[in-house]
Amino acid sequence: MANKSANKKTLSVYLYIPNIIGYIRVLMNIVAFARCFSDKKLFSVLYFISFICDGIDGWFARKFNQVSTFGAVLDMVTDRVSTACLLAVLSQIYRPGLVFLSLLALDVGSHWLQMYSTFLSGKVSHKDVKDSTNWLFKAYYGNRLFMAYCCVASEVLYIILFLIAEHQSESVNDVVMNTLKHSSLFCFGFSLVLFGWAIKQAVNVIQVENFLLNY
Repeated sequence: MANKSANKKTLSVYLYIPNIIGYIRVLMNIVAFARCFSDKKLFSVLYFISFICDGIDGWFARKFNQVSTFGAVLDMVTDRVSTACLLAVLSQIYRPGLVFLSLLALDVGSHWLQMYSTFLSGKVSHKDVKDSTNWLFKAYYGNRLFMAYCCVASEVLYIILFLIAEHQSESVNDVVMNTLKHSSLFCFGFSLVLFGWAIKQAVNVIQVENFLLNY
């Protein structure tokens, strides 16, 4: 009887509201990447909505007390896979493509190491960095708005780079500089997202460094 009730409880996790949102995110990403080269605008809209839903499902999880390990893993995998796919696409559009592949490796590797170090230290959440001595690391994970800004900025930067590319095998520096010359408003917005992106990459490097120093 106890085993049966435990199984029912485990199965019910898959029907949690935040997890259902997670399934919808996966479907949106599949459609987005299937149409990425034929309809750039549709891709960008679906990809960004899926990204925004990452914050929405977290709110639902806390609101309805539906926080689960399955949901956390689903979120993490969806985020990493979608970003990795977009970086892989950008590596085929721009040269040198190795830049984007390196960012892909850093993004996936740093988050995996952060999750693994969380498991080894016995912490509940990978965002628990109270014992860290790095001020930027603590500021990033300790302030939801700051972390949200950096995450949104990073994804928006990649979407912008995807949208402004007109031909394959273009230099990313040339495309960005030519676009910046035509609009001061775009230049301001690009600077904002570039700053947030840079902080997120710095945090990724810190995550790798922390793991190598502590384990």
